[in-house]
Amino acid sequence: MLSLSRKALRVEPSATLAIDAKYKQMLADGEDVVGFGAGEPDFDTPDAIKDAAKKALDAGFTKYTPASGTPELKQAIVEKFQRDQGLTYKPGQVIVSCGGKHVLYNIFQAICDPGDEVIFAAPYWVSYIEMVKLADGTPIVLPTTADDNYTMTADSIRAAVTPRTTAIIVNSPSNPTGTMYSKEQLEAIADLALEKQFYVITDEIYEALLYDGAAFHSISNLRPGMQDLAIIVNGCSKAYSMTGWRIGYAAGPADVIKAMGDIQSHSTSNPTSIAQKAAYAALTGSQEPVETMRVAFEKRRDLICDLLDAIPGVTYARPQGAFYVFPDVSAHYGRTLGGKKIADSFAMADYLLADGKVAVVPGGAFGDDKCFRLSFATSEEKIEKGLTRIRQALA
Repeated sequence: MLSLSRKALRVEPSATLAIDAKYKQMLADGEDVVGFGAGEPDFDTPDAIKDAAKKALDAGFTKYTPASGTPELKQAIVEKFQRDQGLTYKPGQVIVSCGGKHVLYNIFQAICDPGDEVIFAAPYWVSYIEMVKLADGTPIVLPTTADDNYTMTADSIRAAVTPRTTAIIVNSPSNPTGTMYSKEQLEAIADLALEKQFYVITDEIYEALLYDGAAFHSISNLRPGMQDLAIIVNGCSKAYSMTGWRIGYAAGPADVIKAMGDIQSHSTSNPTSIAQKAAYAALTGSQEPVETMRVAFEKRRDLICDLLDAIPGVTYARPQGAFYVFPDVSAHYGRTLGGKKIADSFAMADYLLADGKVAVVPGGAFGDDKCFRLSFATSEEKIEKGLTRIRQALA
């Protein structure tokens, strides 16, 4: 009998996209729902970036480009790393892909043999675990808590390292928690990576969105030799509000990047030509729109934290970057709300959506069932309205 592959049957659908679909359907049905689910800025793409795409269209820049990205965009990425982080790369150490998610997928396909282990923290971004499995790798998940700022330590990683460890993932600032690794933590992890010789996949997609004057540190330049082990993942989606343009990029060891390019040449081929022109404009043009968004997100972060502080039984780690907060609502588990007993984050999310008319993403999807994720990439008015509804729903 014909059937789907075992690999396909093991994949779990994205809970973030599923909750967003439910929320949008309720909106389409005319219901007054406040959504905190989607992980994308609510700002429009800056005009200069859109203008670059229009010019590319008018100039007929609509054909195939090199599979791993145009030379001009790769050079702009090289210059971005030098300018922002003091990192020196050659264009052959850079790949442009169809979004940060595609970059990560290519990485795991390039470095994982069956049974190879990839270590990362829980809470984790929902796609890490499925991408590792799709590459026939074995996810090794290290639980963390708010007391740890939801970060792994070098000691916790060391205890999990085996001869099959091929990589770890460091996501800072984090989706879903908004927390960051300190420079000292990253230095200790770099020392361990150099000692044990595993890759560090450093997911830096929220690098530009930092609060309270925090400085960004990439593990890639904290120790001599780390550029041979670090694979940086970044993109235009978050910093430039270009989620739908699908431009992500990576920099790392030349052999890994070449393998990723070879894989990409047989899957998607090149990212959209027009979007690459837009990304070039984003990276080489004024960064003022990025700062405008960052300031707005910091104000919203302060607001959502103040409102969470007013809800009894809710705790959280204060976000230092990105646009998420990950409140622990497990003190309310075991209660009967909306006629149903709330046993976990999925039941809580269902209750809040059905009775509170608020869309949140259950923490179980991120590997921590005590919490749910709120995205504050929405207006202050909606933040106030939604948090008021959550407070009332839990009262």
